[in-house]
Amino acid sequence: MNNADKIAMVERYVEAFEKSDVEIIRGMYADNAVVEDPVGTEPHRGLDAICAFYQGALGAGAKLRLSGQVRCAGNAVAFPFHVVMPGMQIDVIDVFEFDDNGKISSMKAYWGPDNLRKDG
Repeated sequence: MNNADKIAMVERYVEAFEKSDVEIIRGMYADNAVVEDPVGTEPHRGLDAICAFYQGALGAGAKLRLSGQVRCAGNAVAFPFHVVMPGMQIDVIDVFEFDDNGKISSMKAYWGPDNLRKDG
């Protein structure tokens, strides 16, 4: 994948949250992908588990807003963003690794309690 394709995947990811469309997310991931969100928690393995995880986030009204430049290196992309939900915001950095078919094979989300802000 070239850098433009990687950046387009990040933009597609943000779009999936904007549209609350888990099918967009399903199309981005490899069948055997792994999602660890946040890093250090039990990973979600395979499309069904990954889509169930995202369905929960979409159902909670989560929206994404990029907060810095997308970084591309090797078969990966990293990007900072805010998860904005009713009553709170989480500052996150995600790292996607891609397989040879241009699908996400691994997603790791870096955030912790210090990155959560409550509104109100």
